[in-house]
Amino acid sequence: MPQPKVSVQNVSKDFVTKEGMRIEALRGVSFDVSEQELLCVIGPNGCGKTTLLRIIAGLDKPTSGCVLIDGEEAKAGKAGLIFQEFSLFPWRRVIDNVKFGLEIRGTGESESLEVAEKYVDLVGLSEFKDVYPHELSEGMKQKVAIARALATNPSVLLLDEPFAFLDAQTRNFMQDELFRVWEHEKKTAIFVTHNVDEAVYLADRIVVLTARPGRVKETLNIALKRPRRRTSQPFVRREEILALLEEEVKQA
Repeated sequence: MPQPKVSVQNVSKDFVTKEGMRIEALRGVSFDVSEQELLCVIGPNGCGKTTLLRIIAGLDKPTSGCVLIDGEEAKAGKAGLIFQEFSLFPWRRVIDNVKFGLEIRGTGESESLEVAEKYVDLVGLSEFKDVYPHELSEGMKQKVAIARALATNPSVLLLDEPFAFLDAQTRNFMQDELFRVWEHEKKTAIFVTHNVDEAVYLADRIVVLTARPGRVKETLNIALKRPRRRTSQPFVRREEILALLEEEVKQA
C-alpha cells in the first residue's frame, strides 16, 4: 500500500479554560488521506473540526497522538490554509496579496510575480490583478485567497468552511471553481464544512465526527462520477449523512 499523504493518528486535544476547567475537544481521531484525494470533514457545531484542521496545519499541537504529512510530523508551512474570512490585506492589490507568502519565504521579486500571475490567471482574475480587495465581490475575494494558498505550492490544501458566508448561488459557483482548480493542481485537500450537500458534491470521502469530544463516527465513500449533478439520484446519500449528524446534534 502506498504511504498516505496525510495520516491522522489517534489525535486527542484538551483545552484548559481560565477558570481551570478542562475541555476535551477531540478524542482518538484517526484517518488517512491519500495523494490527490479530496476529503471532507463534517460534524455538529463545537465538535472540534477547526481544531483538527489547525493541528493538521501544524498551528496547534495535539494533547496526544500525531499527524504525519508525507511521513513527517506536521509543521507550519507545509499546508496551504483557506478560512471563512478571506484575510486579505486591504492595502495590497490582488497580485500583491497572492505573492505575499512567496515574499515571506524570501522568493525573488521576478519569480514571485511570475508565480502569482500564474495562480491569479488560474482562478480567472487576471483582469483584476491590479485592483484592491474592497473592489471585489465576496466570491472573487475567496478566489484570491485560494490563489494565495496555492502560490506557495503546499503539500496539502486545508479549507475551513471557505464558502460559509456566501449566498447559495455564489457558493455553488465557488464549489465548481474549487473543483476545477483542485483537479488542475492535483492537490490533496481536506475540506471542513457544515453543509452536507457541499460535502457530498465535492468529496471523494467524508469523515463524520461525533459531538464533542470529536471522534470519528463513520467514514463514507462517495462513489459518484465527476462532473457531478446536484439533482442526480445517487445524491440521496445525503440522507444517510443527515441521519448520522442528527444523532450527534441530539447528543450535543
